[in-house]
Amino acid sequence: MQGKILVIEDVKELADLVTLYLSREGFEVRVTESAEEGFSVFDNWKPELVILDINLPGMDGLEFLQKFRQSSNTPVLIVSARNSDEDQISGLGIGADEYITKPFSPKVLVARVRALFRRLRDFNEKNQENVFRFGPFDLYYESCILKKNDERIPLSATEYNCLAWLTKNPGKPMDVKTIYSEVWKNDYGDLTTVAVYIQRLRKKIEDDPSNPVYIETVHGMGYRFNIPENSKNRQ
Repeated sequence: MQGKILVIEDVKELADLVTLYLSREGFEVRVTESAEEGFSVFDNWKPELVILDINLPGMDGLEFLQKFRQSSNTPVLIVSARNSDEDQISGLGIGADEYITKPFSPKVLVARVRALFRRLRDFNEKNQENVFRFGPFDLYYESCILKKNDERIPLSATEYNCLAWLTKNPGKPMDVKTIYSEVWKNDYGDLTTVAVYIQRLRKKIEDDPSNPVYIETVHGMGYRFNIPENSKNRQ
């Protein structure tokens, strides 16, 4: 089995199509038609990925995602007919790891799912049993958890991957293309996504996101992760 995937989609024909293609690739799939049921299935089944529609009966997908991110960093891939830039930025901004617009190719969906699983497992394998300390924060590489003064800070899987990669390369300016290639495992894509995630991380770790201490913008070059003098890396 490649992994467990929860699909939250109220259009049965589409849910069946997604299930068919993912099952052929060796994934175990369960489907719910509402966000409310999605919470119940997630808690009991513990999937490794959630594929989420936005237009759902009752609680919509964005509301689900906001509540979901309060307790879980499991990757979320939004599949939605809402295709404006604002919708995609909003979805990514509140915690989605990927955003695909309808109609879509099932083969492209499978490729995105594989990339998400590969990204997550690569980081888990490379960062076993390490804790990185910066300021009041502890980043637990094995469990993909960020804490501030022992209080957990919710991160999506992509937020974690981006922060973990930056902390592995402290003090060096990193251009946007390199960050996108290393974190998203893709050499072709929308590089503005990097800026979206940098802003999300700054809101979570900076006292003043407009005047960042940890993730600094290096004009004309990209971003640099700074370690304060009172910080140290714990192995």
